Amino acid sequence: MAENKVNTTYDENQIQVLEGLEAVRKRPGMYIGSVAEPGLHHLVYEILDNSIDESLAGFCTHISVRILPGNVIEVTDNGRGIPVGINKKHGVSALTLVFTVLHAGGKFGGGGYKVSGGLHGVGASVVNALSEWLEAEVCDGRHRYVEKYARGAITEPLKMTGDTTETGTRVRFLADSEIFTTLEYDYETLKKRIREQAFLNAGLSIEISDERAEPIKSSKMCYEGGIREFVSYINKNKEPVHEQVIYMSGEKKGAMAEIAMQYTTQYDNTLISFANNIHTIDGGTHETGFKTALTRCINAYARQKGLLRDKDENLTSEDVREGLCAIVSVKVEEALFEGQTKTKLGNSEVTGLVSSVMNEKLNEFFEENPKTAKMIIEKALGASRAREAARKARETARKSALSGTASLPGKLADCQLRDNEFTEIYIVEGDSAGGSAKEGRDRRFQAILPLWGKMLNVEKSRIDRVYGNDKLQPVITALGTNIGADFDLSKLRYGKVIIMADADVDGSHIRTLLLTFFFRFMRPLIEKGHVYLAQPPLFKVFKKNRDAYAYTEAQRDELVAEMGEGCTVQRYKGLGEMNPEQLWETTMDPTKRTIVKVTMEDAVAADEIFTLCMGEKVEPRRDFIEQNAQFVRNLDI
Repeated sequence: MAENKVNTTYDENQIQVLEGLEAVRKRPGMYIGSVAEPGLHHLVYEILDNSIDESLAGFCTHISVRILPGNVIEVTDNGRGIPVGINKKHGVSALTLVFTVLHAGGKFGGGGYKVSGGLHGVGASVVNALSEWLEAEVCDGRHRYVEKYARGAITEPLKMTGDTTETGTRVRFLADSEIFTTLEYDYETLKKRIREQAFLNAGLSIEISDERAEPIKSSKMCYEGGIREFVSYINKNKEPVHEQVIYMSGEKKGAMAEIAMQYTTQYDNTLISFANNIHTIDGGTHETGFKTALTRCINAYARQKGLLRDKDENLTSEDVREGLCAIVSVKVEEALFEGQTKTKLGNSEVTGLVSSVMNEKLNEFFEENPKTAKMIIEKALGASRAREAARKARETARKSALSGTASLPGKLADCQLRDNEFTEIYIVEGDSAGGSAKEGRDRRFQAILPLWGKMLNVEKSRIDRVYGNDKLQPVITALGTNIGADFDLSKLRYGKVIIMADADVDGSHIRTLLLTFFFRFMRPLIEKGHVYLAQPPLFKVFKKNRDAYAYTEAQRDELVAEMGEGCTVQRYKGLGEMNPEQLWETTMDPTKRTIVKVTMEDAVAADEIFTLCMGEKVEPRRDFIEQNAQFVRNLDI
């Protein structure tokens, strides 16, 4: 430990105070998550959320987001406009406070906003601190005002520039290249976020345009049906059990909850929750209230109508949510989020609010729509029977394990280490490649599991079929985590799960089937960053005593040009064409290989693409292929 000591004096003079917005520029990740692409987009979200809050307050009907040439962002709304009067306590304009002081805003109980997502008051000032320059323009119905900044400091003090009858705020900024690793905004990423906000705020019109190149891309979104249309959008490629989206809403003591839900023939479920328009990806009290009330309501109605016999067990929460897509949105005056990231709602009173809305409104819907209610309950009963079949399959597996008749898969070549911080498993396509991988690996920390043939498409299967599938069972057993509701990440035997398949259409299909399986039944594997894709080389270029590998066509062409005439190019069609030494050198050696981590930043988009590509409906998949076939290059790569 002595070698690691800092050889400097530590006394009262080493204590620093970061003044103004210095702290934001010093530690930007604390405020926006990262300085890569996600953090860059977060700047737009912060300004957009301020405009959304004006809509929540009832003063904004239209928002415009423009990506201008040079990656300048402009967000305009027709709300009240940020106040420009002098704040009595601080002696400066309220607009100046909002953009230059952390934790300054109208969302702390001063009466400016009844409901708001931006409760910490850091949005506008953080964007200002992390921008090379920012301009704020405000119209209050009488005059237009402008103030300009650079990296958080005022460069042109607030001044009146003219008269106007308009109201609203326009913020224009350029993110700081000294802070961010990229300044390139992704139009589709911003569009998804804006669409989500348009769904959550029925009747609010939000427009986005990308004006960086011709032709200009633009989209205007306004959904009078609100979250009902959100559910329909998510389910557009799925077969609904009932056509009508069930909608419920209610208010209590200043808090409001609205729920939209629809069942489909799928076996997974999608529950997305929001609090004051903030996506609470880790759930919270509003999700708890929804799940509890849904289970109670369906069980009570099923018994009342004789669809569930007295001797039968109650349907579980998992049973009643099979095939369900639901949006739960609450708006409360004092939202209690866990942490600055606002990913989980903590208001205890919201549980009761959502439960009471569900108890009253869902029972009313069932009484008025008995046919739909019966279809929903039959769907849940089918899930219950499948759950029981899966339970029996699990029990059989456990008894085999206790009797010593079950063990790790026979084809698994396990590694020597047991600490999953260091271990990894390659799930390899085919026995031939599996044999090469077993010979070429470092057996201390690398395990190999060969798979053969096409596995089950779990997008079209319930969990009981998954347990009985001879292609998937070895994967389940080898990883050790179990699946579905029984999944336990703490039992994962390998820190990295690496899919290694051929660089052709069949290999792509196998990767997709495995990723679909992980997404539906082992989702935390992806969420926690344990799943990777191996990147084997596509070409070997050699001449006399020199050879090199190329992972892209561009690399191949560079090597050919470098080696000159007389060189030979070998195209690898399959992993089995490489001997153990080549496979180790190109694809498995941690010091040389390239592996791609599978991430899941947008669960809704991921769910949509898995359903589209692997689901029952043929028409949407055909349309997708027809629309995107023009972009395909080298289908076998």
